[in-house]
Parts: sequence; C-alpha cells; structure tokens
Amino acid sequence: MRIQTFDTTLRDGTQGEAVSFSVDDKLVIMHKLDELGIDYIEGGWPGSNPKDKEFFARARSTPLKHAKLTAFGATRFAKNPVERDPSVLALVEAGTPAISIFGKTWDLHVRRALGITLEENIKLIEETVRYLKDRGKEVVYDAEHFFDGYAANPDYALHTLEAAQKAGADVLCLCDTNGGTITSRLAEIVATVRGRFSGVIGIHTHNDSDVAVANALAAIEAGATHVQGCMNGYGERCGNSNLSSIIANLELKMGHTTIGPEKLTALTSVARFIAELANLPLRNDQPFVGQSAFAHKGGVHVSAVLKDSATYEHISPEKVGNHQRVLLSDLSGRGNILYKLKQHGLEDRLTESGRRELLDRIKQMEHLGYELEAAEGTFELLVREALYPGVKFFEVLSLEVITRMQGDRQSMTTATVNLQAQDGVHSATASGHGPVNALDLCLRQCLSALYPGIANVRLTDYKVRVLEPRKGTAAKVRVLVEWSDHKRSWATVGVSENVIEASWLALLDAIRLELMRLTEKDETIEKALEDYCWGV
Repeated sequence: MRIQTFDTTLRDGTQGEAVSFSVDDKLVIMHKLDELGIDYIEGGWPGSNPKDKEFFARARSTPLKHAKLTAFGATRFAKNPVERDPSVLALVEAGTPAISIFGKTWDLHVRRALGITLEENIKLIEETVRYLKDRGKEVVYDAEHFFDGYAANPDYALHTLEAAQKAGADVLCLCDTNGGTITSRLAEIVATVRGRFSGVIGIHTHNDSDVAVANALAAIEAGATHVQGCMNGYGERCGNSNLSSIIANLELKMGHTTIGPEKLTALTSVARFIAELANLPLRNDQPFVGQSAFAHKGGVHVSAVLKDSATYEHISPEKVGNHQRVLLSDLSGRGNILYKLKQHGLEDRLTESGRRELLDRIKQMEHLGYELEAAEGTFELLVREALYPGVKFFEVLSLEVITRMQGDRQSMTTATVNLQAQDGVHSATASGHGPVNALDLCLRQCLSALYPGIANVRLTDYKVRVLEPRKGTAAKVRVLVEWSDHKRSWATVGVSENVIEASWLALLDAIRLELMRLTEKDETIEKALEDYCWGV
C-alpha cells in the first residue's frame, strides 16, 4: 500500500532543544527531503515569526520536483472572522499548495486554553478548513491531543473530526501530542476512527513514552495511510517519531511503499546531512542510519557475520545506504582482525602468527585505556608497522611546551620539537592556539621538506575523555583526534596522565600513518627511507 510521508523537521523538529536552522539551512534541507521522495514538507508557521515568513517567500523561487511544501498554522482565533484572521491570511499568503492546520480536540483544552464553548470550537474548525479549501488549498487537519481527547470525551473528539471532514479536509491526522498513549490503545482508537471515516487518516506521534515509531507503525496497521514525523526524531521534549525509522520499517518490514527502494538507499546520507546542519551529533545507535546500526564487536558475532551477515543483521545495511562495521577492542577475536585486514586490503600480507601478535597488542592497548573501535587510523598504523617492522620515518628526540599568561591577556603557547630523520636532526619552534596546535606546527615544520605530502593532512575534530574521574586532575585521559587529507578521514588515539602527551601521541600516529600510506605510491618517500630502516 502507498503511504504518504509528511516531514515536519523544519517546523516541529525545530521545537526540540538545541535544534535551530537558518533560512538557508531550511531551504537546503527542503530540497534534500524532496530528492529523497518525501510527499509533504512542512516548512514552518508563516504567521508566527519573521524567519518562517522569509523562508516561504524565498521558497517560491525554488520549486520542488516531488514534494508539496506545506505551511502550518492554527484555526482562527475565536474573536476574529476567518477572512480577517492574521494567522489564517498568512497561511494563504505563504503560497504553498498544501496547508496543515491544527484544531482543538480535547474538551479540556477548549474550555481552559481557548476559554470558549465546545460548539464554538467546532465553528473554528469548520470555518477555517472551508476558507482554505475555497482558496484551492489541500488541507491536512491535525487533530491536536486527539488520543487524550478521545480518552476524556470520545464523542466530542470524533465530532471535531466530522467538522473538519465536512468542511473539506483532505487528511484527518490524529495527533498523540503529549506522547503518552500506549501502542495497543492507540491502535484500537485508530481502528475505530478508520471504521467511521472514509478518506485519508494520518498519524502524528511524539516519543515521550519511547514508543513513537511503534505507535506510528501500529496506526498504519490499523488503517492510517499518512504518517508524520521528523528526521532523526527531532522535536519538543523527547522528540517526534523518527521518520527515517518509520520509512525503513514500512518499506523493508511491512511491505508498504513510501519513497521506494531506490531512494531508500539515500536514507542514511540524508539523515546525517540534516544532523550536520543541525550541528548535532547523530546518535551512533540510531536504528538503520546510525554509525553503530550495523557494527559488530564481540568475537563470536564477528566470526558469524563473516560467514553470513544475516546471522547478526536484520537487514542488509546497503538497502538504507549504511554499511557494516567491525569494531576492535579487548572483546575482539581473530575474526575482527581478519575483517579489518580485508577492509584495508592487507589480508594476504600478515601471517597467522602476525595476526595473533597484533590481536594481543590491541588487547593490551585497550587494557591501558586505548579505544581502537573509534580510532581505526591507529589500528591501520599498527597493521602497517607489523608489516614493516623496520620502517621509521623519524624519531622524536625531545619536545617542550610552554604556555604563558599575563593578567587578563590571552595566553600564548610555544612549542619546540627536535626530530632525527634520515638526513639529520630537524628542529622547530612555533607558537599556536594552545599546545596541540603549536606541536602540530612544529612537527610539520620539521618534516615538510622531507615529506611534503603531510601538508594535506588536517585536524578536523578533537575529543578528550577522562578515564579515571576519581583521581581528579591526576587522572589518565584518552585523546581522540579525527583527521582528513581531503580524500578520506581517519581517527587516531593517545592515552596518558598528561593530556598534552596523549594529544602528541595521537598526532604522531596520524602523521606516521599518512607517511606509511604515501610510501606505497611516492618514490620520493621510498628514497628518503633507504638509509633509515632501523632494525632491518
């Protein structure tokens, strides 16, 4: 069955804590969702703020290929005639083909929030929907607090739906606004509504009871054919139903059609793209699209996955644009090592005993506080060092870091590094924005003439975690640094009681790894190594 998808990331999603999009962000996301195949994109409330008003004005000049841009608003104010209500007029002026309006369903809200009679509320719904329909708009009627309203006064809740449908609403969307309805009860109520009303029934759920996705799927099983949600589950309080999970389940588990299997492969990239614009980390454990959704760590699991991925994966990750990952830790088995070697194209270049030694080294490093599951760059370096045990590009002779502060002035950090390379001793002194930046500058100055390729390596992220909080400022820390050379990204890790030393170790690993990679294709580096392979 074809299920309509309605995305409200740009409206309801922005009500979530720490979620904020500029007008430019919203326009870019709108087109990304359109490309994904979403049917309705709710852009905001044009009558409520200047940002949304500007968004709809600019959106007119960038037409969508598939989706219907939708403006959101409320039924008219009780004191205003519908034709002179500023909020309703702003909806029309937004120029969108579809409009989503919410009305009160719960008699508690009618009496206390609006302060009007139940019959007056019915008139608000009827007159607003009819006014918008008379102006050629497709109307999605959101029955706010429908399930709470139904529990308190089922006859009146259904009466509000009748009023909206009688006035011409194209969709009757049932909203679990407080997110407190349990799945079994929600399914019963949706089935009752489906049996009483023809046309399109929609579902809009919130995650306050951690069942928003389950509730949306149950509603569709009970007869709903229109589903609303936010990408990545953004939204007020505990968030809206996660539309990426809903789409994947409908397509892959329930046999329905939403965006179609071809566009489903873009689901992960779109979810991550929106998270980037929201400047929020995408949860690693987010189903279907998270980085850990198809990640395996236990040795028994990895051994089975290598034989048949279906043993520990409920779907093929490629169907949603994700990929399988095998993590390395003290729980790893030889299967994890073999998998990683294959991933880096090195499976035939390390013997069985070499793999066993590598595994032992990894487990020992994890015991010391290293975390290689997030630092695949450090793992790759370990493998390459095992393959070329005599190769050393340089040796650190000494380093010094000094940070000076005078009164309220900005601090200044200066570092000095001395290295031994094949052509002699290299020394450099540099000032930077903190010790890590200063050390990075020194290392590059020492090596850039001999190894110019390292100029392409840049730091993209830096994280510090305290491993022994009870020791306070004497605690051991783990520093994870992410890098890029404009072609790929990787992470390296360092551990020490000294945060500068831990950072330095991660920095060294990143540079050494890049030099190891360049060695395989850069003859100048190979020449530089000819007389400098200690231990051979």
